[in-house]
Amino acid sequence: MSSSDPPLDVQRWRLDIAYDGNAFAGFAYQPEFTTVVGVLRDTLASTLQIDEPIIVGAGRTDAGVHAFAQVVHVDLPLTLFAEQRGSESDRLMRSLNQQLRGRIKVLAARHVDQSFHARYSATWREYRYLVLETSPPALDLTNSWSWSVQGPLDLDAMNRASAEVLGLHDFRAFCRRPTNSEADEPLLRRVIDARWERLADDWALTPDRSPTVKFTIRAESFCHNMVRCLTSVLVAIGQGKWPESTISERFESLSRDHLPSPAPANGLALVGVGYDEVDDVTG
Repeated sequence: MSSSDPPLDVQRWRLDIAYDGNAFAGFAYQPEFTTVVGVLRDTLASTLQIDEPIIVGAGRTDAGVHAFAQVVHVDLPLTLFAEQRGSESDRLMRSLNQQLRGRIKVLAARHVDQSFHARYSATWREYRYLVLETSPPALDLTNSWSWSVQGPLDLDAMNRASAEVLGLHDFRAFCRRPTNSEADEPLLRRVIDARWERLADDWALTPDRSPTVKFTIRAESFCHNMVRCLTSVLVAIGQGKWPESTISERFESLSRDHLPSPAPANGLALVGVGYDEVDDVTG
């Protein structure tokens, strides 16, 4: 057994979780801030009376970014509730949710094979960005979950530009470079789907059409700020401020000079993570 292998007296668990990103300074553990991993680690340790476990996530959401389908794995003692009857999965989920009090919601908990890895076993991630179209700009009470921009937006132009994102590209113009990486190091990412659609106006917020549009993007993986950078450029294209050719031109130039700032974090949410069935658990 290598030094990286988990101890033999633990069982790997997959937890599917959701959270409101406005309550956290991001996903990754930071001892001086409230983060998703920090709260989940503390809760697992106090609930199960164990040392703080190592938690690995499918993706690291930034401060303010939400998740409705985050996946994490954690190695826990083989027997969690030795003296109690009933499903360990149900008891673990119920116990954690009672302690978390809505800050994080555990949607599912199950044993997985030791080879399952929340990050490296994932074959795709999907994000959703909500934009609220206003004309003229007005006070918006939904800014915790969307980005208000001046409309009208040309969704046809935005979708034509989004089609240029599909496939394998170097996203240096649309990502924040990782620390300690070389300036000429490619940021290659493969995008599977990218599209805009107007949502139904169930609240009748406007008399003529729904003001809410949704950007959905699925990729094998993402680099830092990739979705927010793409969203801001695509919205500018929809407003007529930038040409539809901007995406393809920046793939060629690899420069993000003078491009709009990344869209705000609050409109972004992780909504799906995919795994091959053989990697998902067993029993």
